[in-house]
Amino acid sequence: MISPMQCRAARGLLDWSQQQLADRSKVGIVTIRQLEAGVHEPRRSTLQVVRFAFETAGVEFIEENGGGPGVRLRKPVR
Repeated sequence: MISPMQCRAARGLLDWSQQQLADRSKVGIVTIRQLEAGVHEPRRSTLQVVRFAFETAGVEFIEENGGGPGVRLRKPVR
């Protein structure tokens, strides 16, 4: 659904701090830190709200397709 690396990369694309992501996802900062550190497998519901916050801000998640998972910014709609 979303890897620790994808989370860090998406935050970088948006220039968000961990606290900003936590606020926009409505989860705790510790949850974001643990997710990005890969300390344990987060709940599916946590991954869903984090991913939704990123997608709402314009991030697209690229699934494993031979080149590895990734993220990118969505093209603006004209």
